[in-house]
Amino acid sequence: MRGLGWATIGGFALVAVEITVFVLVAHAIGWAWAVLIGLATMLIGAMLVKREGVRAWRGFRDALAEGRPAGGEVSDGLTGLIGALLLIVPGFVTAAAGLLLLAPPVRAYTGRRVRRVAEHRISPAAAGDLFGPRVVRAERAAPAPADRPGDGASAGTVDGEIVEGEIVDPHPHQR
Repeated sequence: MRGLGWATIGGFALVAVEITVFVLVAHAIGWAWAVLIGLATMLIGAMLVKREGVRAWRGFRDALAEGRPAGGEVSDGLTGLIGALLLIVPGFVTAAAGLLLLAPPVRAYTGRRVRRVAEHRISPAAAGDLFGPRVVRAERAAPAPADRPGDGASAGTVDGEIVEGEIVDPHPHQR
C-alpha cells in the first residue's frame, strides 16, 4: 500500500475522528452551539485564506523585487495557507490543527520543516536559488599524514590539512 492507499485510510480515519469529536462536543455544549462553532470556524477560515494568500503573494513578490531568495516567504506563506484551509474543512480536529498552524511559534517551526523537506527533495542548485546559499562553518584540523613519500596532500585535504565543517543556518529565527 503506497501513497494513495495510505491517504485513503488516513482520510477515513480523520472522518471517523471528526464525527466522534463532533458528537462528543455536541453532547457537552448542545447541537446548536456545536454547529454554530463549526460554521464560525469555516467562515473565519474562508476570510483567512484570502488574507494568507495575499500575504504570501506579496512576500514572494517583494523578495523577488529585492533580489533575495523567496523560499522563506514561500514556506511561511504555504504554512499559513494550509492553516487557513484546515479551518475551512468541517470539524473540530482540523480546526484545531489550522489554528495551531496559524500561531506564530508553530508557524515558524513548520515553515522551517517545510524548508528542510523542500531542500532535500530538490537539487542543491535549485535549493540555493530558492532559499539562498547555505552557510558553512569550517575548521582546520591537524595536518594529515602523507599517503606517499613526497606527497604533501591526501584525499580530503587542502594543502596537507583536513578541513572539517558543518552546514549551519545563519538566521534560524528568520525562517
